[in-house]
Amino acid sequence: MIPKHILAAALAAFLAHSAAADTLRIATEGAYPPFNFVDESGEVQGFDVEIAKALCAEMKADCEIVTQAWDGIIPGLKAGKYDAIVASMSITEKRKKAVDFTDPYYAAGAALIAPKGSDITYTPEGLDGKTIGVQRATTYATLVEKKFPGATLKTYDTVENHNLDLQAGRLDGVVAQQVLMYNWLEKEGGDAFEFKGDPVKDVEYIGSGAGIAVEKGNTELLDRLNGALDTIQQNGTYAEINAKYFPFSISAE
Repeated sequence: MIPKHILAAALAAFLAHSAAADTLRIATEGAYPPFNFVDESGEVQGFDVEIAKALCAEMKADCEIVTQAWDGIIPGLKAGKYDAIVASMSITEKRKKAVDFTDPYYAAGAALIAPKGSDITYTPEGLDGKTIGVQRATTYATLVEKKFPGATLKTYDTVENHNLDLQAGRLDGVVAQQVLMYNWLEKEGGDAFEFKGDPVKDVEYIGSGAGIAVEKGNTELLDRLNGALDTIQQNGTYAEINAKYFPFSISAE
């Protein structure tokens, strides 16, 4: 007969392991409003964060949200600092060599924003000789570099910083995610600026939408996330979160 104290210790160890297994550490950037940002009280908020929490709730897992600077976010995942990335990360062939992605949970094009009345156009000729701001290590940086080689590329650590330089007149325009910049134009004093031309949605440059990244080969977590994503899209949870942030659907379905 096994002594009670040994059984109790074994049960405690099992419960501790189970609790740990049901806690997911989710990384986001925290500097990409309204998708992810840190509010005045120091809490991480935004569309990405609410989607992550909804997925955790559907999977009956505790959700721990951590912030990580963008250019170190994939290395942090590969180093085991967190289990997944929910940070508006575009699914691209290059990134798929480093991480595995869920199905896309939203889709948006790459928009050019410039001062109202400026003659800049969203064409190779229109951007020739223009100084264009982009966030470093993003699909938007690759897009401008490859599709608009005549532009002078200026990179920034955050979208907020390239927007500040645009407002200060140090840039001719910026190329960034369409929905993100819609929010900036509407809510952050962007009335002196406007979209120029149609957003670029070329999969070759900006990927097939934003996906949740997990460590390469983690098929168990990938399947759980895809299942939960499908459920929140079907039961109305996704639509409720979407409506809280945007007046139009950004679903990739």
